[in-house]
Amino acid sequence: MSVVDDLADKLARDTIKAMDVLGDENLPDQVAAVLGASSPSSEEIFRAAVRIRLAERRARGFLNDHVQKALEAKKRGDAVPQAIAPGSDNENL
Repeated sequence: MSVVDDLADKLARDTIKAMDVLGDENLPDQVAAVLGASSPSSEEIFRAAVRIRLAERRARGFLNDHVQKALEAKKRGDAVPQAIAPGSDNENL
């Protein structure tokens, strides 16, 4: 990673932490606007880092929930549920 990538990713991590503490879902956009006023290219990298980190968080939450449900079903002797991505259709399974 370049220095710009590293700095944008660190800012993204810190912004997401602050967003969680403050409960302010708009904070990343506000930070991006301030960053973009001085460096549009840094703003793009920052926005990408935020999107990637939040997407990973959602996917990890889904995975953790699915594994937990599957383990509970297995303990009960039930059929283990298949992983279904949120918003997907079930026809392809």
